[in-house]
Amino acid sequence: MPGGITQTQDPVSDTMRRLSHRNTASLVLVSALLAGCNTTSDTGGGSRGLLSSRSSAATSYISALQGGIAGRTGANLSGSDLSRALEAEYRALEEAAPGASTPWKSGDASGEVIANAPYQVGTQNCRQYRHTITADHKEFTARGAACRNADGTWTPLT
Repeated sequence: MPGGITQTQDPVSDTMRRLSHRNTASLVLVSALLAGCNTTSDTGGGSRGLLSSRSSAATSYISALQGGIAGRTGANLSGSDLSRALEAEYRALEEAAPGASTPWKSGDASGEVIANAPYQVGTQNCRQYRHTITADHKEFTARGAACRNADGTWTPLT
């Protein structure tokens, strides 16, 4: 470099910068999730959920769950119920403290997702989690695990 100044790489600063970018991306995603929860339509009314037929920035994150473990519980869920259940799975995997409940409710169905502490598999962060759903006056529980991809989506382990 000119003037005899040398530039050194600081691995701590690089790590902090990457974490800051990840936190910013998470904040943007959470904002998109929350914004989609209370949007109303000007063309016929009604609330529009996260996985409505209209595209949403978060739809790809939720669809990457491939039905999550909610789809494996055996519970009879409507499309909107399943959307809320998958949204809760994503929120639990992405941001919930280990052991914290992420509740959801939609129509006559409700549930909670509890994710365990993250762990590493290669370069991916993964979490085991449990989803308990109450539908048709019955309780259904499924357990599974998912790993976070570089693009922020979560892929279930089968």
